[in-house]
Amino acid sequence: MSSFRPLVQEAVRLAGSQQKLADAAGCSQQQISYLLHQADRISAEMAVSLEKATDGQISRNHFRPDVFGPPPSSEAAA
Repeated sequence: MSSFRPLVQEAVRLAGSQQKLADAAGCSQQQISYLLHQADRISAEMAVSLEKATDGQISRNHFRPDVFGPPPSSEAAA
């Protein structure tokens, strides 16, 4: 389940850097790097944190549709 990696890359782009995203998400830069390069999946908790860190530009539904359901049809794909 690595389909979340492009979303994490987009979140990094929106935040400006891995460190800025980590600060906004309340985790370490190393955790963001791990998500980008090694993680098999993203936790539901991290999906919520990244949604908040991107001010909702990338929703938890995009990161974990298996947990939160598919993004609403009115929501633009990230």
